[in-house]
Amino acid sequence: MVTFADEDLTRSTFDTVDLGGSRFVSCSLRDIVISSTDLHRVVMRGVELFDVTIEGEIENLTVNGVDVGPLVEAELDRRQPLRVKMRPTDPAGFREAWQILENLWAATVERARGIDPARLHDSVNGEWSFIETLRHLAFATDAWVRRGIQGDPSPWNPLDLPWDQMPDTPGIPRDRRVRPTLDEVLELRRDRMAGVRDLLDTMTAASLAAETVPVEGPGWPEPRSYPVRECLLVVLGEEWHHRLFAERDLDALALDR
Repeated sequence: MVTFADEDLTRSTFDTVDLGGSRFVSCSLRDIVISSTDLHRVVMRGVELFDVTIEGEIENLTVNGVDVGPLVEAELDRRQPLRVKMRPTDPAGFREAWQILENLWAATVERARGIDPARLHDSVNGEWSFIETLRHLAFATDAWVRRGIQGDPSPWNPLDLPWDQMPDTPGIPRDRRVRPTLDEVLELRRDRMAGVRDLLDTMTAASLAAETVPVEGPGWPEPRSYPVRECLLVVLGEEWHHRLFAERDLDALALDR
């Protein structure tokens, strides 16, 4: 255990550092950026919290004695009425949700075609580029549908892109240097989205309620059994949230011409 007292660590970078169990007392955390970080069971008392932005998965977040998680969820559902469709409970609901996503993404892709093709490789505020976002969604489908549900131990395409913090795993591509065109990555996307559609078209209540058969060998998700419904909900969540991120970044690219 290391103690820092009366130290100036301004503008320090902590990358893949374990600060679990640490205590911050009378510290200045002004203007810090925290991304892709585990904040489970963080307790803050006597803090001053102004002009703070939090984006991520929020559950059991209590502010001054009020669990704000349900309030946030309700407000997001109010602002985005189709969001509630991303929590289906039966095969018909999953088919409806996927059709919604296909329609929304079609409009987003059409909008992206109005941007200089070179800009679709640009990162906005350190986030994935538009092309990288599409590559990551292909990875999510390969992981949770083709591997997780359908049992292919190695369903990967060379353009697949895992999340940045995923450890290097034998057989899983993660080439950040490759720069496919929009049409090249859309060809992969169309194939993967059609595969999900075909799966949902034959989905029954029994198959939706089933557990997956563990897939042997390295890869993602880890080789164990998962509820089919949870695998599909992961894919819906990825598709929904990353389209919102993509739209936000296309706004920025459109303004920065």
